[in-house]
Amino acid sequence: MTPMRWIVGIAALVAIAVSVWQLEAERRGVVIAPVPGTGTTPATVYRLKDAPPAPVVIVSHGFAGSRQLMQAWSLTLARAGYAAVAFDYEGHGRNPVPMSGDLDSPEGTALLLMAETRRVTDAALAQPWADGRVAILGHSMGSYIAVREAREDPRIAATIGIAAANDSITATEPPNLLMINGAWEPRLAEAPLEALRLADPEAQLGETVGDPATGTGRRALLAPDVEHIGVIWSPTALRETRAWLDATFGRTSGGQVVEIGGWIALLLVGIVALAWPLARMRGQTEAPRPAPLPRRRFLIVALLPAVAVPLVLAPFRTQFLPVLVADYLAVHFALYGAMVLALLAWWGEIRWAGWREIGRILALAALVALYTIGVFGFAMDRYVTSFYPIPIRGLIIAAMAVGAVPYMLSDALMVEGGRAPVWRSLVSRGAFLVSLGIATALDFHRLFFLLLILPIILIFYLLFGTMGGWIGRATNRPAGVGLGLGLFLAWALGVTFPMFQAV
Repeated sequence: MTPMRWIVGIAALVAIAVSVWQLEAERRGVVIAPVPGTGTTPATVYRLKDAPPAPVVIVSHGFAGSRQLMQAWSLTLARAGYAAVAFDYEGHGRNPVPMSGDLDSPEGTALLLMAETRRVTDAALAQPWADGRVAILGHSMGSYIAVREAREDPRIAATIGIAAANDSITATEPPNLLMINGAWEPRLAEAPLEALRLADPEAQLGETVGDPATGTGRRALLAPDVEHIGVIWSPTALRETRAWLDATFGRTSGGQVVEIGGWIALLLVGIVALAWPLARMRGQTEAPRPAPLPRRRFLIVALLPAVAVPLVLAPFRTQFLPVLVADYLAVHFALYGAMVLALLAWWGEIRWAGWREIGRILALAALVALYTIGVFGFAMDRYVTSFYPIPIRGLIIAAMAVGAVPYMLSDALMVEGGRAPVWRSLVSRGAFLVSLGIATALDFHRLFFLLLILPIILIFYLLFGTMGGWIGRATNRPAGVGLGLGLFLAWALGVTFPMFQAV
């Protein structure tokens, strides 16, 4: 390796070590244990070791989230002396029960999730570490459920809505309402003030209306420099939440809140960056570079499937997986990849390399999958969100792999394992995103949730497309990179997107 790669490798290892040390330090002294009596719902309590009974705070995540995603809140509240109880909603994280009901109706799926929230609340209040008082906190979808549940459950003394809309909120219900949205999220930036002004038309952001000690409190603000997801780790939001609960329960909490967002980002960047020097550990493979696909043929291969695939699939209803739009996405991946590979084979761009070379390609694919799923995945599962599957999700991952693997193989060949000019990468990958957009436009009601996947795939291209380019250029085996990243993409989508079973 060159000196620069040694420097980057050492810097990446230092970043990983420091990040893990800081993240683990925030967990030290906090008991993190299962909550019994919640039925099929996985729930975890975060509390100080040997602390006396304390108020319970139910922590509910948003759509496609999990208990792990809300750790900044759970750890902050635990360090403040509360018993924070986080859980995985049906269809999310390690909950084996799919979501059900009618997603389009306020009285459909929401009622089922409210009942699940109540079951977790009942179980938490029955534990010896609970003193009988309870509040609820929710992010995004979880805030909608939290607000509605707090209106129905008289035991809930305070409600905190994070990245929340003002649905179901009145001048007096739910009691003791704190709303915090990200200042960089225009869609919801007005919601906190609108909710606050239901109680006082003259109120301004940052003001408190009523008295939290008597259950009449109202407060709303925008957390600076964050949006819908970043607000989850906002120090401002964490401090405001802790102070609101203290005012509700007559407690005093001091010290720093848990600021782990930056350390998580440093850890994940360090893991990705480490792949650059690791790719050259055995030296660059010296192999002649095949002649690039002529421009005209490249544009045909890149653009034709983008238009053809959504048109071909439009008449069909793909409903064979208990996951929202995952079945369609798997088929879209598979057909898209198959069309690209067929066109490349037609023009002689795919050739038999011999069994020995096939073995090397498969070995490289296994190493790429092991690093992304094992190393990056472990960091995700412990510090960010649920990433290791329960058995039912294993079947979903397998189904996703049938589509994601051929698609990522075709993607790696189109970008020549990272050797193609940047414009070719932009055209090839941009065409796939446009293809999903066309599919959504053709059946917006059924495939609306594909729009939520587009940013995920874009981030995947930025992070792991870059990593794949490093490995592809070092090994001259783009097929191995594509196969490995295809397995990782199938895994990531299979474990994170919510399960849903229509009834």
